Amino acid sequence: MTSAADDGDKTLSDHRFYHADAEADFAEVGGADTPQTRHPAYRLAFRDQDFLLREELRPVRFQLELLKPEMLLDEARVGSTLVMYGSARIPTPEAAETMLRGVGALDDEARTVVEKLAGKAKYYAEAYNLARMVSEKGIVEDGMRQFVITSGGGPSIMEAANRGASDAGAESIGLNIVLPH
Repeated sequence: MTSAADDGDKTLSDHRFYHADAEADFAEVGGADTPQTRHPAYRLAFRDQDFLLREELRPVRFQLELLKPEMLLDEARVGSTLVMYGSARIPTPEAAETMLRGVGALDDEARTVVEKLAGKAKYYAEAYNLARMVSEKGIVEDGMRQFVITSGGGPSIMEAANRGASDAGAESIGLNIVLPH
């Protein structure tokens, strides 16, 4: 690799530092196997799980949780997203029809619940149609895909959004979360 000074170029090189794995290998290769080098304090910070999971580093872990998807979206050339979240219980229009066929055997209270839920199936269809319509446009600006359908990856409204994008031939994003128990 030539340096910027060699050719008069004033731009910085893409790789000014070693990759993390190579950096870690420097610490492991050629080092003597002694009680000191085997001690956890000798590990590089990014390879030390006990260190990374300390309470004091919680803000750093939060920062990483934000940085990782941002970097992955950049690598996937996603410039903007259209986020679609909603109830995980709204049925598809087809499921709503099936539910309504069985209401005759239910008591009044259960029938009312089923009818109200089935009445919300129109929102499933609306989410599907919106996602499909947006995805069919396939807007790309400066090499970045715009308005990529993004959901929580769950059932119902989120499923409708992902299905609408898929049926339009577009990729979509399903995010996930981890909840404390």
